[in-house]
Amino acid sequence: MLKLSILDQSPIATGVNARTAIKQTANLAVWAEQLGYYRFWVSEHHDAGRVAGSTPEVLLAHIGGITKKIRIGSGGVMLPHYSSYKVAENFKMLEALYPNRIDLGLGRAAGGNPIATMALQNNPDGNRDRYPEQIEDLKGYLTELPQAHRFYGITATPMVDTLPELWLLGSSGGSARIAAEKGTAFTFAHFINGAGGEDVVKAYKEHFQPSEFYAKPEASVAIHLICADTDEEANRLATSLDLSLLMLQKGERSMEIPTVDAALNYPYTQHDIEQIKENRKRMIVGDPKKVKKSIESLATTYDVNEVIIITITHDFQARMRSFELVANMFQMNE
Repeated sequence: MLKLSILDQSPIATGVNARTAIKQTANLAVWAEQLGYYRFWVSEHHDAGRVAGSTPEVLLAHIGGITKKIRIGSGGVMLPHYSSYKVAENFKMLEALYPNRIDLGLGRAAGGNPIATMALQNNPDGNRDRYPEQIEDLKGYLTELPQAHRFYGITATPMVDTLPELWLLGSSGGSARIAAEKGTAFTFAHFINGAGGEDVVKAYKEHFQPSEFYAKPEASVAIHLICADTDEEANRLATSLDLSLLMLQKGERSMEIPTVDAALNYPYTQHDIEQIKENRKRMIVGDPKKVKKSIESLATTYDVNEVIIITITHDFQARMRSFELVANMFQMNE
């Protein structure tokens, strides 16, 4: 059976402040559980006026307390910024609070501009070459370090009898190779890179090495999605995301999610129009029947049994409605 999950970036719409955006994410988590979604992940971004989520582990502690059974996790923690030991402790604490519900999703992207990266790492070089080693360290801190390890003998606390699921997130082959070597699950970020992901996931599965976390490969795909009662309305709502992504690509990193009116009245160049068409390859947009068919086709193409949905609209109610329509179409509560 196909599982549907949510990745929420706490988008900040024009006219909405960051505090409201975070409250919307919390409300959406409760709504997602009621609708029957399998997971609810939150993201990490820094020095970004467009999205409010900067510390997923803190937000997850709150979300866990207002939900009961839905899996919750990070999509993802940008590990090169941090100590693997501290990340292990953060997620062991979450696992202690909410047993068998926690996912530790990891990424290697900066999640912000170069200056923010330098501030986080306190490393002028911004060197992220230790990422595979950090993953190995993290696995050891969550379970048991090998005797040859430089920190052998220490334990990430609290010591509990369950472990978070361990996922690597990526939009190219590099993270997939590490996930396969380290025996973790893998999510391909189709919402970032709309081309070639099926080959990346296939290679991950072919080269997967079993670990204490997974005996066999586990993969999913994440995509932008906007569903509305009609195809016309869905495409109208999607113009906000079209413009938002375009502005990001133009370097306007602080821009909030624009209104539909602002998007419709924007003076697009021919190059802009072509870029928007290209960006639509990273999205599913349409009415419920069209969206259901597209989700099932995506899952088949990637040969996965889980699709993670990212829905960004200017209007929060439209965002809620989009998730509701998808859940109803897949009969998730039955």
